Amino acid sequence: MDVRIARIRRKLAKVPYAAPRSYSFGEEKHGFRLEPPLPDAKVAEFEAEHRIELPEPYRTFLTALGGGGASPFYGLLPLPSCRLFTMDPQGEPGRPRGFTFAAGPPHRGDLFLHIIEAGCSDLVLIGITGPLAGRVVTGNADGFWGPDVSSATDFPAWYERWLDHMLDGRDNRALNLTSPALRAPTDRILRQHRNRKDLSPR
Repeated sequence: MDVRIARIRRKLAKVPYAAPRSYSFGEEKHGFRLEPPLPDAKVAEFEAEHRIELPEPYRTFLTALGGGGASPFYGLLPLPSCRLFTMDPQGEPGRPRGFTFAAGPPHRGDLFLHIIEAGCSDLVLIGITGPLAGRVVTGNADGFWGPDVSSATDFPAWYERWLDHMLDGRDNRALNLTSPALRAPTDRILRQHRNRKDLSPR
């Protein structure tokens, strides 16, 4: 068992109660709760159906910690909702490469699995085959930005980085985190607006 799993579980339990923590975009949807871990047989069934092997650290996360829920953005997708993509061989001139839904085998090019709901056509994927296997990659299905490859070596490292930055109250644009320091001016303006509204004659 990956020793990081227990550590991630402890950190995740602290997040909602850490006073100076960062705000994570989409946190209202998952509430920092993970779905129950997936039975190994369910993961094996998904792999067989799609003729792939999930990267072992990501697979361990799903079977030992949680099969959906708490994560950056709107949450970790349930495995049956995850879809395979390939990276476009080349984008339009002057635009980054996008990703194309891989409808089924035979697949051409390296495969990526869409694992986190980020909203609109933005994608958070994990490499399944090729040189980026096991790495978290973010991008846009329409090629508007990215792809960006995380420096984290695997999914648990990427996930734990999110938790560490939240607990430390750090801003992180790549993970869509807003630190308390950056939120302070906005919070102050909102408080002043509320106070003026409360004092205005009715």
